[in-house]
This record gives sequence, structure tokens and C-alpha cells, in this order.
Amino acid sequence: MVSLAQLWLPILLSTVFVFFASAILNMVLRFWHAPDYHGFSNEDEVGAAIRKGNAGPGMYMLPYCTPEAMKKPETREKLKLGPVGMVALRQRGSMNMGKSLGQWFVFCLLVSFGCAGLVAHALSAGSTFPVVFHTVGLAAFMAYSFGTVPNAIWWGHPWGVTIKHVIDGLIYALITAGTFGWLWPA
Repeated sequence: MVSLAQLWLPILLSTVFVFFASAILNMVLRFWHAPDYHGFSNEDEVGAAIRKGNAGPGMYMLPYCTPEAMKKPETREKLKLGPVGMVALRQRGSMNMGKSLGQWFVFCLLVSFGCAGLVAHALSAGSTFPVVFHTVGLAAFMAYSFGTVPNAIWWGHPWGVTIKHVIDGLIYALITAGTFGWLWPA
């Protein structure tokens, strides 16, 4: 069995490597995720309508309806006429990139720590690179990729965007797996 203390370096380095890989995917390779988001053709009117309703940060459904309301003819008509969707609103003002990047780093650290916790109990010192790579890679892939799929299933996120996020997760998983395989204790 391997202790978590022995895995501090692959935990930390895989976190840093994934953090920088995500920066490259999202900030340098603009062709990858930039087309995923669209503005409303009447953005000013939509923004004014939301401000008029004084909506604070949160998740909103359009049209908003409870399971009981789904049976009402007026709700079915709203759904038929559209638009139907979810809107996520943030705090007013510029996005706090430092806070978001910090939270992303902590998430990457938690994924690497979770992978380490799994393989510390499943593998022994001296395990081969392919075994470590496969085990860590599968765990990291599930952590980085599978969480986005329910958003496409339930909340209408486009499948094309979801597939790109799954591919991102695969890249992060490969980086994590490679780092653990490279630095696995002999």
C-alpha cells in the first residue's frame, strides 16, 4: 500500500498541470469554447426585462412551473410558445476571475487528491506505469467529465458543448494519469 504522503508531488503537480492546460484550452485556443456561447439579438431588451424584474443571482426557469402547474393549459401554452430554458445569473459587476480561478484550482486539487486516495488503497508501490495510468485516468476522467452530462440531459445544455467539456475532461484525466504514472513510488 502507498501512503498519501508519498503522493504529495503527483497530487500537486497534476493539479498545476491541469490548471495550466485548462487555461490554454479556455484562454489561448479561443476557437475551442468561444463558439459555445451566444448573445441575444435583443440583448438590451432582455437585460432591461431582467433588471425590471429585479432578479438576483441564481438559477431561473422560463417558464417557471411546478409539477402541478404542468397540468394547466396556460402552462402548456407557455411551453409551446417558448422560449423554454434555464438562465443563470451572477452577481452584478465584472466576474471575479481570481476567485473563480482559485475555486477551479481547489477543485483540480480535490480531484487529484481523490485519485490519490483511490490508488493509494488499490495499488502498491512499484505498480507499473500502465496500471497506475489506467486507474488514475479512469478516476480523473469520471471526476472531470461525467458531472457535465446531466446538464445536457436535464437542463438543455447543447450536446455539442457537453461533448467538448467531456473532451476537456479526458485531456485533464490524461494529464493527471500521466503525472501519477511518472511519479509513482518504486
